[in-house]
Amino acid sequence: MPIGNTQPSVRSAQAGRAGGAAVTSSAHRKGARPRRAGGGLRAERYAPYILVAPAVLIIVVLRLYPLLLGVNFSFTGDGEQNGTAVGFGNYRELFADPLFQTALRNVGLLVLLLPVAVAIPGLLATFIYLRVPGHRFYRSVYFFPAVLSPVIVGAIFNMLLAFDGPLNAVLGSVGVGPVDWLGDPDLAMYMVVGVHIWATFGMALVVFLAGFATLDAALLDAARVDGATLRQVVWHVIIPALSRTIQFVFVTTMIGMLTSMFGLLYIMTSGGPEGSTYLPEFYIWKQQGQMNRPALASAASTILFMIMLVVGLLQIKLLERSGKED
Repeated sequence: MPIGNTQPSVRSAQAGRAGGAAVTSSAHRKGARPRRAGGGLRAERYAPYILVAPAVLIIVVLRLYPLLLGVNFSFTGDGEQNGTAVGFGNYRELFADPLFQTALRNVGLLVLLLPVAVAIPGLLATFIYLRVPGHRFYRSVYFFPAVLSPVIVGAIFNMLLAFDGPLNAVLGSVGVGPVDWLGDPDLAMYMVVGVHIWATFGMALVVFLAGFATLDAALLDAARVDGATLRQVVWHVIIPALSRTIQFVFVTTMIGMLTSMFGLLYIMTSGGPEGSTYLPEFYIWKQQGQMNRPALASAASTILFMIMLVVGLLQIKLLERSGKED
């Protein structure tokens, strides 16, 4: 064979080997990629569960498990029947107890007063946002009561609302007779709730101000151009725009009323007069701490939990409805 003809053949063979090696290397690379991608996808799939696992473990161990133990304990007896199953005996005793009935009625009173507790911080936040006269004063002092201990707040208002206190002295100066604000069963609960609203509205006001930060200023400008009054702006612009914030404040305020008033009740009235200021949490403390009836207290705690659960489910339903409307 001529030498001149062998060079192209050699080049072709070399090119073929090089091309085959390139194809083989590319195939190896293509085959390796899915394995790495599959491992990465699995890691991404399990990463959220790994991240939330510690929080879920804490909730299960410190919240859910004690809750189940408490529910189970509520079906056992106290005293001589300690540890003995009594079925719904504790619950029947609760609903027959006049003090617990009063506590449930006071829960209904809290529900009726809830719009007032939400409207006060909502209106103050509106004044601050719209810069009406006095907004600087509200901005500087609105959060002060929230940093005070309930014990301090209760002691202050005990002095102010005492039968011979400064409030009755002011009323006497204008010819009005003294009022037993904390000793009258018909007034005492309203006084305690009013003090609680004053002491805690700062937190709700912060939430409202955060909601105003998301409000489109163009809507307010358009309302002013159209000649809308302050009442019309609040009712037709601000309230619809802050509907989710208002729902959140409603639920958190209700939860706070049901679970954060023990300090005020203990300092201001201790459940009196005549048990008129009892709430479920105060009743629970009374049965557990003073009457040594932990099973009955567990039953009352279970009922309080059910009340809170209903409130939470209503909140979820309201949020879902709001989301569908949006």
